[in-house]
Amino acid sequence: MIARITQGCFSYLPDLTDDEIIAQLRYALDHGWAISVEFTDDPHPKNNYWDMWGLPLFDLPDAAGALREISECRKAYPDRYIRVNAYDSRHGRQTVAMSFLAGRPAEPW
Repeated sequence: MIARITQGCFSYLPDLTDDEIIAQLRYALDHGWAISVEFTDDPHPKNNYWDMWGLPLFDLPDAAGALREISECRKAYPDRYIRVNAYDSRHGRQTVAMSFLAGRPAEPW
């Protein structure tokens, strides 16, 4: 049996569909959180250093823009894990308010 990598919110649920990802992105944007997309080939929970897919999406007007970035990252790195982070900066610091996997390689880690 191969262990399933669990990271962030929803980690024990089946993989999120794009519609479910859009719903989470809308929730984050409605709260004023900045979205970032990251990827890695080492999803171990102690690996804090994932590669960023571009810059964080500050002032993003809608969730479709973030889903486009996720889709582009999936196309560029189909063999990597892809994570979405939502940052809350209300208290003068960048705090991860939500984080979840938005892509997995076809072959398990």
